[in-house]
Amino acid sequence: MNPLLLPIVAGQGIWVRSTIESLPAAAGPDVGTVGDGSGQLVRVAVVGESTAAGCGVDSHADGFGGCLARELAARTGQPVGWQVVGQHGATAHRIRHELVPRLGGELDVAVLLAGVNDVLTRRAPRHWGDDLAGIVDELLARAERVVVCGVPPFQAFPSLPTTLRRYLAQRATALDEVSQQVCARRPRASWLSSADILPAGQNIFARDGFHPSGIGYRYWAAAVAGHLDS
Repeated sequence: MNPLLLPIVAGQGIWVRSTIESLPAAAGPDVGTVGDGSGQLVRVAVVGESTAAGCGVDSHADGFGGCLARELAARTGQPVGWQVVGQHGATAHRIRHELVPRLGGELDVAVLLAGVNDVLTRRAPRHWGDDLAGIVDELLARAERVVVCGVPPFQAFPSLPTTLRRYLAQRATALDEVSQQVCARRPRASWLSSADILPAGQNIFARDGFHPSGIGYRYWAAAVAGHLDS
């Protein structure tokens, strides 16, 4: 980005922080089982930042974890047991050292939702990569497959001014490039872009214009389930 635009970015960042609504994490159980199939239980865990915590919806059942579990149960015909461990504002460093240790073991799938706070706090890609590698290795010790979701598309966030969107999207691209490299070195881990999985429209965002709505979480979870099918 043109350095002359950085003061505009800084001013827009201050304005957004002072005006955007802070939504709470989802309420209700953060573990559950869905599906009535007779097959073996599929065990799924979601870990990460505020999207893992379900900000934007009232219940974890309507957040990413619950949506993913229902989508997988529908696709496989098997019951799916799910758990979520998320925290608003968590960076990869906190996820690695505080949240991942809270996950159970013997998982079939672990999904990581992270990167937004690392972009917002301007963490260097190399530091992101170090923490991400540690997270993925810890998840692979617990799960047969790990999916690392790309940083959500800042350019689509209606709460952000245009110049700030472009700046954050560029920083997110740098982290996503590192994420792809980390996953490429680990056969049971894969990276999935978040850039093109959400349709256009305000209804995919919660009222803060920053987090997904229930509809947004459903689209996102369906994309991850489809990725796991491939």
